[in-house]
Amino acid sequence: MKNVCIIGGGAAGLMAAYAASLNGHKVVVFEKNEKLGKKIYITGKGRCNFTNDTSPQEFMENIVRGKKFLTGAIYSFPPQKTIEFFENHGMLVKIERGNRAFPVSDHASDVTKALERAIVSNGVEVRLKEEVQSITTSDKIPMSDIAGKNTFFIDTNSGRYSFDEVVVATGGVSYPTTGSTGDGYKFAKEYGHNVTDLRSGLCGLNLEGAWFKELQGLTLKNVSITVKNNEKLVYDDFGELLFTHFGISGPIVLSASSLINRLPLKNLKITIDLKPALDEETLDKRLLRDFEKYKNKQISNALCELLPQKFISILLSSCGISEKKNVNVLTKEERKQLVKTLKFFPLKIKSLRGFEEAIITSGGIELSEINPKTRESQKIKGLRFCGEVLDVDAFTGGFNLQIAFSTGFAAGNSI
Repeated sequence: MKNVCIIGGGAAGLMAAYAASLNGHKVVVFEKNEKLGKKIYITGKGRCNFTNDTSPQEFMENIVRGKKFLTGAIYSFPPQKTIEFFENHGMLVKIERGNRAFPVSDHASDVTKALERAIVSNGVEVRLKEEVQSITTSDKIPMSDIAGKNTFFIDTNSGRYSFDEVVVATGGVSYPTTGSTGDGYKFAKEYGHNVTDLRSGLCGLNLEGAWFKELQGLTLKNVSITVKNNEKLVYDDFGELLFTHFGISGPIVLSASSLINRLPLKNLKITIDLKPALDEETLDKRLLRDFEKYKNKQISNALCELLPQKFISILLSSCGISEKKNVNVLTKEERKQLVKTLKFFPLKIKSLRGFEEAIITSGGIELSEINPKTRESQKIKGLRFCGEVLDVDAFTGGFNLQIAFSTGFAAGNSI
């Protein structure tokens, strides 16, 4: 039996604690907040989409960074095992559109409660409001010393403790009010690890201009967006888009943000296809039918069946067409411009939203320095890292929490 320290009582840390306790170790979880799983409580707008009920093969297609590194963990502890874990610990599960898994209650707190029940029943000690300030060891025995063993000293705001093994699961820097303030990166750097540039992931996009403020709160369903970097396709997807006071958000925008956050934004061109189900020829015929129907009306009224009213003036302004112009005097060229703009409505990205709003942190501890099977440091024996603190991330839909559970289980189980 070993004395195991888990730093961080979030998704990855609690699963690591559970896995380590299954192996008979004495486990202590240090959590600086007043309760466990503080970030879990706000995920999925408080409903907590905790995984995605898809096969490991399909799951891997939704990983943005760290695919090769995560393969073993996802296949060993896939979404189906996560769902089984929660059902076995008293949480009813439902699967919604896109294979998204939620607690039946729609309460994110049930996810944390199930994790807490699992670790407490296995004898894990939880120390709340106890912030780890440093991790030290008198020997710093490297991985190359096969027979070596480190003793880790954990200093907190309450005192000093000693452990045989340490798992760092402190999360990233997104939603810092939940306690994700980058502590794990500091610990990693102190042991010689590199941390890649940290960027906002799964976040909204700030747009140039102010025109979008007129559309604040408008949701466009069944639209597609395309992002190109110097004409090279970066992202193309179909779904829901939301206009906000700062620009755009919504599922397809969040996913796009994680693919463009390391690219020079000035080189990016983003367009919305407002009618992806219709090609340009079919859309032109649709316009002709509507214009015939409203031939004595102004153009702003003739588009009422095609677009939300709030968007019509924005579209016409982009096309350089007066809202008051009658349909029966609209030129063929103006109609062609309408079709083009409906299919390729242009947006100019100013910046990404900050860590205060980003769902995840993109970037983290360099993966080449971590054992992909055990999550153990390649530099120092007995020190492991899991979850968002690593340079791994995925699209929205429960994939990131599953990564936390899978890497957490791998870290704890390998002890």
